[in-house]
Amino acid sequence: MTENAKDSPSTETTDEGASQGIAQDTVQTSPEERIAALEAQLAEAQAAVLYIKAEGENIRRRAMDDIDKARKFALEKFSNELLAVKDSLDAALLIEATEVQSYKDGVDLTAKQLASVFDKFNIAEINPLGEKFDPNKHQAISMLENSGEPNTVTSVLQKGYSLNDRVLRPALVMVAK
Repeated sequence: MTENAKDSPSTETTDEGASQGIAQDTVQTSPEERIAALEAQLAEAQAAVLYIKAEGENIRRRAMDDIDKARKFALEKFSNELLAVKDSLDAALLIEATEVQSYKDGVDLTAKQLASVFDKFNIAEINPLGEKFDPNKHQAISMLENSGEPNTVTSVLQKGYSLNDRVLRPALVMVAK
């Protein structure tokens, strides 16, 4: 019995503690208090949503600004390289010598500068003389009766250009029938 007597009081204490805890919860959380707590949680959640929404808008706006800047200044390096070619052409126009050779030398030097800029930016010349006609790279102006192989380029009226293997301008060509 002594063992039961020892167990009894502890059981009573546990039961009392549980009933007191329920009573305390009931006392602490009346419906009005519970509503106030939930309204506070709702206000916090609404503030968090507004913050996240504003942060998303700021990120979107910054990304749009970055895209606009990238578009505006995408050609900046290329333009700076072309300025050297323009300077050479201007210098050639200022030469007062009347010798054709001096003009030819200046134009040749300027053409080399331009070719250097094209190489630097992966702009390749399309000069398909003697090649098979390719409608993706060439634009046929006319077809000629020729003793050459049919469907080959017999003459190039205007060279084409490609940028990183994408055609900027097709070559204008005449093709053998």
